[in-house]
Amino acid sequence: MQTKNWTRRAFGTFAVLAALAACASPPMVQTVQALTLSGAGATFPQPLYEKWFYEYNKKFPDIKINYQGIGSGGGINQITKKTVDFGASDAAMNDEQLNAVGGTSKILMLPMTAGAVAITYNIPGVKSGVKITALTLTKIYLGEITKWNDKAITSVNRGVTLPDLAIAVVRRSDSSGTSFIFTNHLAAIKSSNWKEKVGAGASVSWPTGIGAKGNQGVSAQVQQTPGAIGYVEYAYAAENNLPVAAIENREGKFVLPSVASVVAALDGTKYPDNFRVFIEDPDGKESYPIIGLTWLLVYRDNADDKKGAEIGKFVKWALTEGQQYVAPLKYTPLPDPLAKRVLKAAEAIK
Repeated sequence: MQTKNWTRRAFGTFAVLAALAACASPPMVQTVQALTLSGAGATFPQPLYEKWFYEYNKKFPDIKINYQGIGSGGGINQITKKTVDFGASDAAMNDEQLNAVGGTSKILMLPMTAGAVAITYNIPGVKSGVKITALTLTKIYLGEITKWNDKAITSVNRGVTLPDLAIAVVRRSDSSGTSFIFTNHLAAIKSSNWKEKVGAGASVSWPTGIGAKGNQGVSAQVQQTPGAIGYVEYAYAAENNLPVAAIENREGKFVLPSVASVVAALDGTKYPDNFRVFIEDPDGKESYPIIGLTWLLVYRDNADDKKGAEIGKFVKWALTEGQQYVAPLKYTPLPDPLAKRVLKAAEAIK
């Protein structure tokens, strides 16, 4: 009997405890709602931007930044339509584009890094060592030089066996800041008539060539086409081990793209208050000739206060702590005086 009574008492105790537990309120769990920023634009800086956004999210898990590489023209278009929180372009907005968004009182163009446009090729049996003069490069893209064994190419490539093979020109089909940097340089080569025949821009009427979308598209087209030549962002070429040509600079020296040769090209560049500057054909024996800055396009006044504050915070992080990721990805850090000016300008983001 005692055992049965003890069992009943124990069972009753457990039942009471269970009832109390069932009635108890669950502990309060606080959840942090992640803030998502969306951006779109240039493919030129995309590897660096994606690295920055990834590292920034690791440091600040409640902030997520989504980025679509749709080309500089797309980035300008999206920021104008206000369908993104920020845009990105390798071609600074022109007067017409700025007017469409209300001018510099409404939008900031913040340079974030610099880089080179590399010339890649697919010549069977030739993996490296190709040199191309500035004039020859323009004539290839004008369709005036059509064979790899043309004297204009072989004369500066002694010791390199270049085949009697047609040159297949590959260029961007989308509106591209990489194209802007490339054509801006070609337009500076006066003896080629490129400026008069084609001009410079993110999208031009190409005289010849096969169109491909993005760095990836151009690279794929070059790799699968014997005799092809194309232009891609240097960091992309380095990451994918693409052969690149040494290009003649205005001093007559053949220079390969590199972080150091972009630093040399940036030396002495003067930047206006709105940071809109184009480096067409830089001075200096060590300068790689086809380079450009790339800009973030941000609203001065943001409809969402939190997003505006976070964009300003990200710019500060990218140009300070985030600089450790720039050179390893084959991009060029901004010169210190310019970086300080950009940081000061970013304080205007509201």
